[in-house]
Amino acid sequence: MRIKVCGMRNEDNIIGLCELPIDFIGFIFYPKSARYVPKMPPVEIRSGIKRVGVFVNPTMSEIATRSNEFKLDYIQLHGNESENFCKKLNQNGYKVIKAFSIDDKFDFRIMDGYESSCDFFLLDTKGKSYGGNGIAFNWGILKKYESKKKFFLSGGIDLSNIERIKNLNIPLLVAIDVNSKFEIEPALKDLNKIKQLTDQLFDKKTT
Repeated sequence: MRIKVCGMRNEDNIIGLCELPIDFIGFIFYPKSARYVPKMPPVEIRSGIKRVGVFVNPTMSEIATRSNEFKLDYIQLHGNESENFCKKLNQNGYKVIKAFSIDDKFDFRIMDGYESSCDFFLLDTKGKSYGGNGIAFNWGILKKYESKKKFFLSGGIDLSNIERIKNLNIPLLVAIDVNSKFEIEPALKDLNKIKQLTDQLFDKKTT
């Protein structure tokens, strides 16, 4: 199981995060988000941590600009982006994570047309915002997941439900995406809580 910590912006916070065993760091480029990051903080990110840019209904030009500035490894699409848009990104050499907003009525067949052009899916809770709602959806609905695409689980993940995630026993669930439940304030993470998360996820004794 890999860990993505999303909504980073503060330089010292990023430096501290890079000392922990996380796999992906997320930068949000949606201007209406409280975690919006206007420019790359002047900080080195540890080798091995993949940089993910989170976009909502972006233009190709916007993706190109942000990708160059932040040296992005993945483009995460969190809006209403079409199958063709994802295909164009894929054809242009980008690695794509497509997010889907999940509720009890979600039709998993919607994902079918995205499989060939996306590297991962991300399943988040359907809410008022495009993400960061801090609420978990009904994970029981994952029994209906028939795609062959590996996916990230997002939405309302905190220290109280890590054991439940570990017990889901879904081989295609390869990463968790955490954000608001591990914050002191928007875009400022509680690194002690994230360390507890990594210790709990990897069965290490927290000291």
